[in-house]
Amino acid sequence: MLDESDPFDVPPYEPERVSPRSLMLSVGMLGTAVLLALLVVLPTPYAVNSPGPTRDVLGEHDGTPLIQISGAKTYDSTGELRLTTVSGTGGPGFPSTILGALQGWLSPTSVVRPVEELYPPDVSQEQIDESNQAEMVSSQENASVAALTELGYDVPATLVVAGAVEGTDAAGKVEEGDVIVALNGTPVPDYQSLIDDLDAVTAGDTITLTVTRHGQTIDLPIVTGTKDDGGAQIGVYIDPTFDMPVDVKISIDDIGGPSAGTMFALGIIDKMTPEDEADGVDIAGTGTMDVTGDVGPIGGIRQKLAGARRDGATWFLAPASNCDEVVGHVPDGLHVVKISTLHDAREAMTAIGAGTAGSLPTCTSSAG
Repeated sequence: MLDESDPFDVPPYEPERVSPRSLMLSVGMLGTAVLLALLVVLPTPYAVNSPGPTRDVLGEHDGTPLIQISGAKTYDSTGELRLTTVSGTGGPGFPSTILGALQGWLSPTSVVRPVEELYPPDVSQEQIDESNQAEMVSSQENASVAALTELGYDVPATLVVAGAVEGTDAAGKVEEGDVIVALNGTPVPDYQSLIDDLDAVTAGDTITLTVTRHGQTIDLPIVTGTKDDGGAQIGVYIDPTFDMPVDVKISIDDIGGPSAGTMFALGIIDKMTPEDEADGVDIAGTGTMDVTGDVGPIGGIRQKLAGARRDGATWFLAPASNCDEVVGHVPDGLHVVKISTLHDAREAMTAIGAGTAGSLPTCTSSAG
C-alpha cells in the first residue's frame, strides 16, 4: 500500500527551552572552572616551604660521585648518608600560587609565611642564587677542612684578616690584609691552632697578636673580648686560605646554601676510613659546618625530617641548636640524634652502623 503523505510535511522543530535552574547550574560550573584556573596561576604574597629532595653523599648524581677524593686511599661504603633540603616557592621570580598556599596550609609538613619575612623586597632571584651558591662552596671547603682535621691531618692555612669587629680593642689596631702568624709568641700555622691557643686565654686578658703587614712583622697588644660561650675572642674577621693535604672535590650543582656541611664532612670521613661506619643503614642529617668542626643551626628542620623519612632514612642527625624545633615533629620510624660537633656526628654514625645507638643523645634528653 502506498503512503501518499508528503515526507517533508512535518511540524516545524521547536528547541527545548532551558530552565532557569539549568542556566544557573551551567553558569555556576563555568564560574567554578574559572576560579580554579585562577587559583592555579594567581600569585599570592606568601612563601611556601616543603620537604625537598635528599641526596646520598656517598653515591652519585647524574653519573658523577658527589664526593671525589684524590691523594689518599678511599674505601667503599654500604650505608647511605643523606643531605636534606627544603623546596620553596614565593621568592623573586617564583611566586607561590593561591592553590599552592592553600595546599601548604593543609599539609602537616609544609610551612607558609609572608614573603617579606624571608626575602627583602629589593633582592633579585639572581642575587639569592649567587648567595646560596657561595654559601654552598664555603660549606664544602669547611667540611673538607673539618673532616681532614678530624682524621688527624694537618691543614695549613694562611690566616688573613678581613676586618675588625666594631667596638673591640682590635679595631684600629689590625688592618685588612694583615696575616696572623703567632699568638703570645706561639706560631699558628693553621686555623685550629689559633682556636686552641685562644681556648687557653681568659676573656679580658691582653694577648700579643703577631701579624705580617707589608712584609714587616708587627706585635699588636689586644685586649680580648668575650664570646657567647664565655670564651675569649680577638675581635677580628679572618678569611683563611687553606693548603689542603688531600684533594677533595664535591660535585653538586642543583643545591645551594650551607646546611649540607655536616653530611659532606661525614661522607669524606666514611670514604677515607677502612671501617664501614654506616654499615648498610640509611642515615640522614643536616647542619652547617665550620672549619673547627662545630655544627651550626639551619632552617627548615621539620621539612628536612619529613623529606628524610619519605626517602627511606631511619636515623637523622640534627644540630643541637635546632632541637626545640624538632620536638613533637619527628615522623614515625625516624630516630633523631642530637649533635654539636663533627666528632659527635662521627661517633653517632659509627654507633648507628654498629647497632649500639641506644645511648646516643636525643633532642628530648641527654641520652635516649
